[in-house]
Amino acid sequence: MNCEFHLRLAGVLQIALALLHLSFPKRFHWKEELARLSPLNRQIFMVHTFFICLVLMLAGSLSLLAPRSLLERTALAPLVLAGFSGFWAIRLVFQWFVYDRSHWRGSRFNTVMHWLLSALWAYLALVYAGSWLMVRGASF
Repeated sequence: MNCEFHLRLAGVLQIALALLHLSFPKRFHWKEELARLSPLNRQIFMVHTFFICLVLMLAGSLSLLAPRSLLERTALAPLVLAGFSGFWAIRLVFQWFVYDRSHWRGSRFNTVMHWLLSALWAYLALVYAGSWLMVRGASF
């Protein structure tokens, strides 16, 4: 496994995912949906969405611009890799066990997106887990 290549690709994918969030308000009709919330809940939702995008941009930038630093045998690198791997593994679990299946079943577009996103979450979790194993000195 060429960890540096896959970390860079993971970075690009996370940055693309952050940018994809820019289309969410229109795609998911947030203007109408969020109007039903109290001002505090609406603001919390918007702030959390902003910070999700920011974290995706930061993690993506780290992976894209400094993959060699993530692959060094330092005290910090394996912690960051393990954290990123865990983050994406948990996101994959949520994709399957938190979202109601009725959101994607019966809709070709939503089903395709469900599977593509599941593959993305799995890929990201595996890239960071594989890199973590390499930094830890495991062979595979």
